Amino acid sequence: MSNAPVNSSRRRFLTIATSVVGGVGVVGAAVPFIASWNPSARAKAAGADVEVDISKMQPGQLLRVEWRSKPVWIVRRTPELLDALKQHEDQLKDPNSEEPQQPEFAKNYHRALKPEYLVTVGICTHLGCSPQHKKNGAFEENVEGVKDGFFCPCHGSKFDMAGRVFSGVPAPLNLQIPPYQFIDDNTILVGSSEGAA
Repeated sequence: MSNAPVNSSRRRFLTIATSVVGGVGVVGAAVPFIASWNPSARAKAAGADVEVDISKMQPGQLLRVEWRSKPVWIVRRTPELLDALKQHEDQLKDPNSEEPQQPEFAKNYHRALKPEYLVTVGICTHLGCSPQHKKNGAFEENVEGVKDGFFCPCHGSKFDMAGRVFSGVPAPLNLQIPPYQFIDDNTILVGSSEGAA
């Protein structure tokens, strides 16, 4: 056993130095770990709002965009298409979109913020196939007397030009209306509703 005096300043220095090196190591390990909790740039982009320019859309035209890895259809409906929506309501499962998966503004015959523009997710509510847009009388082969609509080739579900499902088909619900808003007369923002935080 040594009787040499203890150098307390040296001991204090070693204690502090060891603590600092240990703290730096903990922070160095924690930063990448905590950063891994944040979504990747790709994941952020997949959930981001989509701004759509509708200024060049012609009456009757369907525009396809992608939002959250889903196809979203924007259709500029003509006055004739809007009038035709009222003529086959007796053939629909949910003509006024009363099922709870719809936003409040879609609980009417046109299911839109502005009747001229339909904005809907282009995925069948049966098993997730993407229906085909049939227009200019082509839809009449699926529903007599209805010239325009959406037909799902997977199991035969049929939807009108408001995305409302016809009775007697496998799809249980109308096409989903995503949250969206008009930024101005020429731009739709898909992903955020007006007044959302």
